Amino acid sequence: MTTSFNPIPAERVGDQSPSIWVELTALAAESRAVNLGQGFPDGPAPKFVTEILKKISKKPGLVEAHQYTRGFGHPKLVEMLSKWYTTFYKVNVNALEDILITVGAYHALYYAFQAWINKGDEVIVIEPAFDCYGPQIRFAGGIPVPVLMQLRERAETAAEFKINFTELEEKISEKTKMIVINNPHNPTGKLFTLSELESIAELAKKYNLIVVADEVYEFHVEKHLDMIRFASLPGMFERTISIGSAGKVFSVTGWKLGWAIAPKNLLAPLKTIHQNCAYTCSTPTQLAVAKAFAYEFPKYFNNSKKSYLAYKLPKEIAVKRAKLAEMLATAQFSPIMPEAGFFMVADYTNAKNIPIFTKSSQKESDDPADLLFTRWLCREKKLAVIPLTAFFSTPEMKHSNSSMVRICFFKKGETLDNAKKILDMFAQ
Repeated sequence: MTTSFNPIPAERVGDQSPSIWVELTALAAESRAVNLGQGFPDGPAPKFVTEILKKISKKPGLVEAHQYTRGFGHPKLVEMLSKWYTTFYKVNVNALEDILITVGAYHALYYAFQAWINKGDEVIVIEPAFDCYGPQIRFAGGIPVPVLMQLRERAETAAEFKINFTELEEKISEKTKMIVINNPHNPTGKLFTLSELESIAELAKKYNLIVVADEVYEFHVEKHLDMIRFASLPGMFERTISIGSAGKVFSVTGWKLGWAIAPKNLLAPLKTIHQNCAYTCSTPTQLAVAKAFAYEFPKYFNNSKKSYLAYKLPKEIAVKRAKLAEMLATAQFSPIMPEAGFFMVADYTNAKNIPIFTKSSQKESDDPADLLFTRWLCREKKLAVIPLTAFFSTPEMKHSNSSMVRICFFKKGETLDNAKKILDMFAQ
């Protein structure tokens, strides 16, 4: 049967080819590879969190758990988030006006751009950057403007990824509406210092910018370092949309619950979109997350060893981080030690027993070297990682930053042990 029906998608959709994530996820499954690419823990979720949901599931008559809840967020969840973030920000976060519950942090980011970006507005994006920012900004009609973080040669820690603030300011124009900051930073594992955040705050005030602060890894921070939430800086709550993730906080990424926190005037247009889109999120998981936050509150702020967020999670992260770094170093990769999050980037170019990847390695492709290496590693060695160039937006940036890969170390011991067996082959 033939047809002439060939509709043209809306221009805002742009490139409809599969993303690098779709390609590499499929390749990992096809190759049955050890997956250190995707950013999720593959071990058991925290028992106290799943037990809460289990108890909720055993009460079928509990209307507040199983029926529609308040569209902008379950009352008990926004009340708990208000309690936590009022403490963090040192300003009053109104539960009913300043918090919106969304289908994961992705959803909150999408709302923020749709709500505030008009056609032609420019948005400063610090790169490398999580790859949904650019497409979401373009969906809203905006123009992402990349500012590259520089890494000195032979750097050893993620702290050495540095913003050139002179260059950043030069990228700001009369069309600039917003700046996006991801802290702790994915993919590098950098934790921004007070001085760096204050420099961004000064520019936001000077040029009257909205700040989108993606802080989903806020609890995945080395114990001796301070997580400074952007909205806690003087005068910044009033111009910041802060993004969080229950999936990241409690290691239950499949629950897909996130939030946006901002003063009423900044949050109102996000709510307008939400009430005509998702309307409301999963009720039982919202209630379970509320109870998990309530359970954690006294333990966390008393720094109890019984606290998952203050003690158990950072300890687990530290052990797995050190294990991966040792594995990579033994394989003659050059790891850049992260300060936060659950990713590590590493230079693979000095490892033995790997092909030389250049632009000429594929006759019909101009793919960057790290993508070629990643495909080879997955197909031939059965280890899945992510090329760092997936986090850059321009061909120039990609080809000048193609010597590293991003690796997720927040995996169960068995997964890391299996990865070690593969990496050990490079040391032989």
